[in-house]
Amino acid sequence: MSTRELIVLGSASQLPTRHRNHNGYLLRWDGQGLLFDPGEGTQRQMLLAGVSVNGVHRLCITHFHGDHCLGVPGLVQRLSVDGVAHPVWAYFPASGRQLFTRLRYACVFHEVADLREVPVSGDGAVAMASFGVLEARRLDHSIDAFGYRLVEPDGRRLVPELLARFGIEGPAVGELQRAGSIRAGGRRVRLEEVSQPRRGQRFAFIMDTRLCDAVYALADGADLLVIEATFLSEDSELAARYGHLTAQQAATVAAECGVRRLVLTHFSQRYPDTNRYAAQAAEVFSGDLVIAEDFARIPVPARP
Repeated sequence: MSTRELIVLGSASQLPTRHRNHNGYLLRWDGQGLLFDPGEGTQRQMLLAGVSVNGVHRLCITHFHGDHCLGVPGLVQRLSVDGVAHPVWAYFPASGRQLFTRLRYACVFHEVADLREVPVSGDGAVAMASFGVLEARRLDHSIDAFGYRLVEPDGRRLVPELLARFGIEGPAVGELQRAGSIRAGGRRVRLEEVSQPRRGQRFAFIMDTRLCDAVYALADGADLLVIEATFLSEDSELAARYGHLTAQQAATVAAECGVRRLVLTHFSQRYPDTNRYAAQAAEVFSGDLVIAEDFARIPVPARP
């Protein structure tokens, strides 16, 4: 069975706390692992969470503030120490290419891993693979920042009752899926006759930003949305000044975009009680709301 889940490695913002590490989010999507914004200490958080760098295939950095990228040196070196055999693609704002190079080679080590840099300079697809399309969109922060969105292609779901009607079973099912049609019941049966459209799943990751069109575009129809909620409503002016969202703003985006499961994270150390985030978000979002905690494993909702 395929695994689609988010593992929270850190959920703090500018400063870590006793219970929250700097950012770090590993999306396990079938056989792929996408690591988002590895902040300081991510390598150790992965160890404590029981996940290996061998499970990382793509590294996605939204921007180059320390709480989103200071874990890169340890992660990059660990790829080589553990002898990760597959290529790892690294996506980051193109304007920070020199910063990424400094992080990548922060100290002396024997590099053997195949790390492939993909600077992101504008909106659009940055990767196409078995999982579908990985997109990036420019956010509105104090420095260049991008959000990411994974879009699985639409497909079709086989209907057992319709397969049985035409006597299609066993290896013939696989043949039908591969070829698109098969002879059965004295005639050629098309895949469309025994299946229903199945919408591909969507995942969105949005960190430091003010409200902007890109936030809504990334979140649109997401099955799982991971989004920063640095501030509470009473500090909305601070949020706007520093390029962040409040919990209620993030939840409003989720409600308007039809998000199925909302994960709020990137909490400021100034608010020790995260129940307040949940309360303010629940005022505008009635769906599945999760307040991120370090080491939480959050499944991507099953298809309807």
